Amino acid sequence: MGAKKIGKQTVRLSEGVRIMSAASTVGKKEGEGPLGKYFDKVIEDSMFGEKSWELAESRFIRENMELAVQKAGLKMKDIDYLLCGDLLNQCTASTFGTMDFQIPFFGLYGACSTMGESMSLGAMLIDGGFANHTLVGASSHFCGAEKQFRAPLSLGNQRPPTTSWTVTGDGAVVLAKKGTFPCITEITTGKVMDMGITDANNMGAAMAPAAVDVLANHFKDTGRTPEDYDVIATGDLGDIGRGLVVDLMKKEGFTMGAQFTDCGIEIFDKNTQDTHSGGSGCACSAVTFCAYFYPKLMSGEISRMLFIPTGALLSTTSSQQGQSIPGVAHGVVIEGCGGKEGK
Repeated sequence: MGAKKIGKQTVRLSEGVRIMSAASTVGKKEGEGPLGKYFDKVIEDSMFGEKSWELAESRFIRENMELAVQKAGLKMKDIDYLLCGDLLNQCTASTFGTMDFQIPFFGLYGACSTMGESMSLGAMLIDGGFANHTLVGASSHFCGAEKQFRAPLSLGNQRPPTTSWTVTGDGAVVLAKKGTFPCITEITTGKVMDMGITDANNMGAAMAPAAVDVLANHFKDTGRTPEDYDVIATGDLGDIGRGLVVDLMKKEGFTMGAQFTDCGIEIFDKNTQDTHSGGSGCACSAVTFCAYFYPKLMSGEISRMLFIPTGALLSTTSSQQGQSIPGVAHGVVIEGCGGKEGK
């Protein structure tokens, strides 16, 4: 254990676990945003031809995961483990979306940090010698999330400026032992952090402390600084959460520069798309990584990236009982095909 564990919360894999392929399927609004041209598929119908939003999300998962495996040049029988999750009660979007694959399954719930959690655990399974290929991903659906966590769309409730827009879609990657692909080299697992935020319409503020926990401990564990990365991308903090992270990291002794962005900021144009603070949901970081950052890692434009999806661990029950909103984040270091010099 000591050979792989570095510092307090970080592990360094024996060999980099390769990201063989990445696939992204999104809804109409995401396709109209700044990253629209990068997604594999844009589905104009939010119902995706199904009878409910929940069934539509399962179809996003099923078709996008099939696409990820196809892009890797593999078949479902080649996958040893499937790891994924979503925002619906008991992760039903994932279970109904993947059950026909008949692959050993780990259903995960890290809220909007699930893509980081699934990539972390999928890489650990391979690094530990338990698998040759894992299929990992995360999904969400705007309409389903609004109905479950806030209010049904038919009520027409006004959204406050602090709120974010749940991304509709699914992002998935295939991980493998070998190949000339970007690789996961380190994993920094976050702790559950609670700073007393109770407003379910201010996810950025609730999740910011969890992102800071991962960032600060990652830098302390590895001896690196923000300047050692070409890109540091948090999950779905949006404008408000990103600003809080910058301020809180200064107190930790780190300056977050131009390399620090957030997937919730990248995926929408808040001025033209009326998304207020930005994007959120499990699919936010998942599709942004798969469509936008992964090709840059493949080309060598990005040599080293710190990817930190963030999640707000609330439920309708906890919110109705007046409890605060804990957050968690999962950090993954990804080295591009061009490599990175230095420590």
